Amino acid sequence: MAAFKTDIFPTETIKLADTEELIVRGGRDQFHLLGKAFEGIKQIGVIGWGSQGPAQAQNLKDSLVDLPIKVAVGLRSGSSSMAKAREAGFSEQNGTLGEMYDVIGKSDLVILLISDAAQAENYQKIFDAMKDGATFGLSHGFLLGYLQSIGKSFPANTNVIGVCPKGMGPSVRRLYVQGKEVNGAGINCSFAVEQDVNGRATDLALGWAVAIGAPYIFMTTLQNEFCSDIFGERSILLGAVHGIAESLYRRYVMENSMTEEEAFTASVENITGVISKTISHEGILAVYQKLNGEEQKIFERIYSQSYGPAMDILLEIYDEVSSCNEIRSVVMAGKRFSRFPMGTIDGTKMWKVGEGVRASRPEKEAAINPFTAGMYCATMMAQLDLLIEKGHCLSEVCNESVIEAVDSLNPYMHYKGVAYMVDNCSVTARLGSRKWAPRFDYNLSQQALVAYDNGASTNEELIKAFKSHKVHQAIATCASLRPPVDISLADQ
Repeated sequence: MAAFKTDIFPTETIKLADTEELIVRGGRDQFHLLGKAFEGIKQIGVIGWGSQGPAQAQNLKDSLVDLPIKVAVGLRSGSSSMAKAREAGFSEQNGTLGEMYDVIGKSDLVILLISDAAQAENYQKIFDAMKDGATFGLSHGFLLGYLQSIGKSFPANTNVIGVCPKGMGPSVRRLYVQGKEVNGAGINCSFAVEQDVNGRATDLALGWAVAIGAPYIFMTTLQNEFCSDIFGERSILLGAVHGIAESLYRRYVMENSMTEEEAFTASVENITGVISKTISHEGILAVYQKLNGEEQKIFERIYSQSYGPAMDILLEIYDEVSSCNEIRSVVMAGKRFSRFPMGTIDGTKMWKVGEGVRASRPEKEAAINPFTAGMYCATMMAQLDLLIEKGHCLSEVCNESVIEAVDSLNPYMHYKGVAYMVDNCSVTARLGSRKWAPRFDYNLSQQALVAYDNGASTNEELIKAFKSHKVHQAIATCASLRPPVDISLADQ
């Protein structure tokens, strides 16, 4: 069990399958403890206004409104995001908005939320700008991986902490706002203490997580976080769902003689709609249990043929991430953008068809498609198995592979489309999806679908392992910590 000590926030031990983990429950009933957690902190600098920046800056400002702590946003001089920050209530006049290095130099806690490529390019200047004794915070372990790849490290006399929401920035903000009515509505967070030079790092990290609205906070390491996070967004969170959708849509049109609208509904809409909602509220196994006998046989056969090809790609991705090759790839790609800016994927026929399907979506949701469900669940389970094999705690495994997908990302995909998510996530995630989605598409099309069509039999041992997998109990426990509210996107 990952051990940590806090004299401020109440902790509890939860049982996840065959392991125990120490966690902190967040919620607005913990806000009265934030003054103690942030004792001595006069200014928190939130640097960047991308996906996480707006959400965390606004949530921190709202949570700390009754405390003598300034939350200031730091941006590049002349940044077009200055206007957006002003609209959100930050201003130069009261010192809550300014040039990033000026804000860094005045802050006691610096939360760095600029793009990964920008972190790699500017890390030394950022470290040099920090005042003595300040704490350095990250919401993603990318910078640790980059520093490792070039033989560098964080400043030795600085607390280095991570608070990593298991969802995209807009979800972090949206659920926090909804949490004003439902205590604890928010996005789960992992936290990590990379360096603790004054004994305050754990409480600062927990205070930060509580203040941005995390209902459930568990401990990890920045090393494990960047491996699971960068791996996850290339896999079931974004890259794999993109590749699976393309593969299934093409099959349904070409092999099953569906109309394009029917194919989109049976593939994308099924994954981001009924399958995700079922997993969110009842777990992965419930997707299978809701099928009738013949449908379960279809699920079992395509699950059996999809698991291996999916695991093949997942293993490669994890190796590329953990070796820092993927991090180096992201940095190199950023240097090419001046010549070849990243394009979008939403102009192809499939995603244009999706716009029409969403616009005319019936009130009654389609039933679970067993073929789609089998391929999607096989990929998700392969990812869970791999992270467990690599030693990640079950909280991290469940959050990075299941909860973040079905409670944060997939609802946005259902509302605006998979293509929208691929085109609007962080640069690192977008690059990962573009690189790995075709690999999932090809491997599943060329191996899983071919094996299925050639009459390959069900792997009974694999299905037995799926039905009895310990992750089902772990997900059920995680679900019991879930706020009783779904994210609302109607006014987004």
